[in-house]
Amino acid sequence: MKPLGGTTRHYWMAQRMAKATQTDLVGPQNAGILSQEKWAEIVQACRGCTWVDGCERWLASHDSSNEVPKECPNCGAYMQLKAAALEEE
Repeated sequence: MKPLGGTTRHYWMAQRMAKATQTDLVGPQNAGILSQEKWAEIVQACRGCTWVDGCERWLASHDSSNEVPKECPNCGAYMQLKAAALEEE
């Protein structure tokens, strides 16, 4: 089992992935869709990711994308948040 990465590093990587994939985090938080517990789970999943180097390269080359990389352990969570944001519109 891979050791978990640093909390601060992966917190910011999860934030960067959300921004790069146009995943709104604030709206779902305000609407009660993204709880603190769920956000902690997203960061924890990022900490355990084996695609860290690939993620860093992907983030460096993608300022904006509608797609979340399938290699991201939070792909499903981000896609759910994106879908929830569309429903709120």
